[in-house]
This record gives sequence, structure tokens and C-alpha cells, in this order.
Amino acid sequence: MNAVSSVDRRYRLVYKPLLFLACLVPLAWAVGGILGLPWPLFALGPDPVRRVLGIFGHSALNLLLITLSVSPLRQLSGNAQLLRLRRMLGVFAFSYALLHFLTYVGPFQGFSWAAIVKDLVKRPYITIGFAALLLLVPLAVTSTNGMMRRLKRRWQSLHRLIYVIAPLGVWHYWWQVKKDIREPLIYAVLLAVLLLWRLRRRLRGAGAPALTSRSASPTTRGTA
Repeated sequence: MNAVSSVDRRYRLVYKPLLFLACLVPLAWAVGGILGLPWPLFALGPDPVRRVLGIFGHSALNLLLITLSVSPLRQLSGNAQLLRLRRMLGVFAFSYALLHFLTYVGPFQGFSWAAIVKDLVKRPYITIGFAALLLLVPLAVTSTNGMMRRLKRRWQSLHRLIYVIAPLGVWHYWWQVKKDIREPLIYAVLLAVLLLWRLRRRLRGAGAPALTSRSASPTTRGTA
């Protein structure tokens, strides 16, 4: 067995299943609390609905930022295999964002559409969060290999929506916090670092050809 197939098997049989289980931990926490399991780990406190809403919302935002960190980690480590994990992280981010929304619509608001519409008007952070969820939908739908082949270059352009969705998610969290903004501030700083990293890489990539052509022009002048 060569090195390439060994790495492939390791990611397929070890790393991906472990990541899958790790991504299920917040869901297991919420479900265990809803079922009233006696372990202290599953305690949801005096307001379990709000707690579950927070678990799903935090998980979605955490996974969005982890998804954005895959490319920088790949570039820093030189391990291109990390990109194999990005799709699963993105799909779980969407899943938790959807569970966050369904928890808000159902247990939190009791499917009262009048109350939901009133919240959308009165609390703009809910509108921002809903917009982020809607933008996540096409990314989740087109996350399969078949859609990648079908869309070709348009697939990459579409999935750049993540650079809009992640700031909307952080903004949604920031606006709903009334006084203590330390935690959303941490998310905002991490997001800024990840986006600035990409901007720096893009500017360096855009400047490289121009620099090469300028430095090469004296030696190539007059040649065919």
C-alpha cells in the first residue's frame, strides 16, 4: 500500500468518523437535556428552551469559523488533506443553524407567526440571523460532488457567500447581547483574523504576476 492510499484510508476511516462524532456532541447535549437524563452534563438550567437555542446557535457559529479556518491551517501546515474535512464542517454548521431557527420558531415562539413577525420587525438581529440561514441553504444544497461537477466554476463563486454569512452570524450574536459583549467580541476578532488572512493571500497572489513582469522586463526587452 503506497503512502497516498494510506493517508486516504486514514482520513476516510479515522479522521472523518471522529470529526462526525465530535460535531454531534452539541446535539447529544441538547437531546440529553430535553430527555431529562440525570447526568449533570445534560443539565439545561431553569430556562431549557433558551439554553437549547443557545447551544444550537453557538454550535453553528463555532463550526462556521472552524470551516473558515481550514484553508489557513492547510496553508500553514502544508497538509492539503485537511480540505477533506471542510465539507462536513460546513454541512454541520448549516444543520445547527437550522436547528437554532426551528427551536426559535417552535418551542421558543410556539409557532406563533404573529409573534415571529413582530420579533422580525422589533429585533433586527433576528432578521440578520434569518438572512444568514437563507444564504446557507444554497451552500448546503450544492455541497455534493454531483453539484460541484455540474456548477463547475460557479460552485466556487457561490460558496464565497461564506464570507457574507459568517459576518452576519457574528453580527446576529453581537446585537442580541445586551451588556456583556466579551464573547461576541472574541468571535468578531477571530473572524477578522480569518478574513484578513484571506485578503492578504489574495493581494499577494494578485501582486505576484505584476511584480514578475516588472522585474523580468529589462532582461526580455527586444526578444520575440
